[in-house]
Amino acid sequence: MPANRNVLAFVMAGGEGSRLHPLTAERCKPAVPFNGKHRIVDFVLSNLVNSEIYSIYLLVQYKSQSLIEHVRQSWTMARFIPQHFITVVPPQMRRGPEWFQGTADAVFQNIHLIESIQPDIVAVFGADHIYRMDVRQMIEFHVKTGAQASVATLPVPLHECDQFGIVEIDENHRITQFREKPKDAKPMPGSSTHALASMGNYIFNADVLLEQLHKMHESGDSDFGKHILPSMVTSHKLVAYDFATNVIPGTEPYEEPYYWRDVGTIDSYFQAHFDTLGAMPKFRMTNRHWPIYASPDQAESAQIENGVINRSIVGSGSIVDGATLDHAMLRRSVLVEPGAKLEHCIIMERSRIGRGAQVRRCIIDQDNDIPPGERIGFDAEQDASRFQVTPSGIVVVPAGHFPRRASGNSPYLAPPEPGTVGQPRMEVLA
Repeated sequence: MPANRNVLAFVMAGGEGSRLHPLTAERCKPAVPFNGKHRIVDFVLSNLVNSEIYSIYLLVQYKSQSLIEHVRQSWTMARFIPQHFITVVPPQMRRGPEWFQGTADAVFQNIHLIESIQPDIVAVFGADHIYRMDVRQMIEFHVKTGAQASVATLPVPLHECDQFGIVEIDENHRITQFREKPKDAKPMPGSSTHALASMGNYIFNADVLLEQLHKMHESGDSDFGKHILPSMVTSHKLVAYDFATNVIPGTEPYEEPYYWRDVGTIDSYFQAHFDTLGAMPKFRMTNRHWPIYASPDQAESAQIENGVINRSIVGSGSIVDGATLDHAMLRRSVLVEPGAKLEHCIIMERSRIGRGAQVRRCIIDQDNDIPPGERIGFDAEQDASRFQVTPSGIVVVPAGHFPRRASGNSPYLAPPEPGTVGQPRMEVLA
């Protein structure tokens, strides 16, 4: 990063994530679990911290308590360095009795934070994606090109352009047009099948951002992608940063180049998990040169008693006893009983898969106790009558849908605490 460059980051973490329902029924999209022990928000926060950007405000809104608790427990910065902080900021209603109306309005309602810190550069990043990125390289490009605002971009197929902000550029990377989710996007230079899409990550000169936020407030606009950036195309130097040029140390040759996934739907969220499995995954979660940080883990080690396991992750505190796991991902404190079979499944915290149960192509949210002999993912009509099923056939079992059974003589399950009988929660003991 250029010397003495003062950077402040805003992470837009207020998304409802309606397309991820029912996983977002009780949590916001950035708080949705990912892989064995992470949450989606951990990727953007890790990228910023690894890029030596330590002044971070996390703007939250929708069902944010789970996210607030996660950040409090997992992202405590240095106590004695005032410039090192990750602070969660709910709507303060400082400018009237209303919630954030859009991404730009969320920053505008916290404009006093920019004015107080007086940074040179403001990074505005989304919290909804799975990727690694050295933000310093984007800032260096921003400064080198003399840009007033920069947009991180990558190619997407033309048939997906109605899901993204699409930019057109000249030979010097200057953005000549910015359109939000167009249905008639033009191909990017050098390709007949792809266009250049915004990743939702922006770098602004602080003075330019303040000017644009005040102008936006006067006009009643509220969003970066829909309003501010398109309006800046003709009045400011707006450039596109090519994400494919971003170099991450420790990336293995077998990994997919410039891996980035928008996990905004159940299908994309499900597939991204399996991109991380195997000896040579598309996206390797472990990279000591660029770690994706997770919450401190106090649970006991996982236990595996017999069974067959293929390309699977077993989270800490989980027990697999004589079961079959094929492309399965278990988070913390999951019990899989003898004879159960999991195939292409994601099982979240404190769930039990009963003896002989069979589950495939399924996401089971936390605190579920799947009965012995249950079959999920085999009868499309029956699944659709009980659960949400995506167009590609992924079944989603909401949190607590199957209430806790009595532990009986199980050596694994603790008896319920007083006052919790009948509540869909479970503790797995090592």
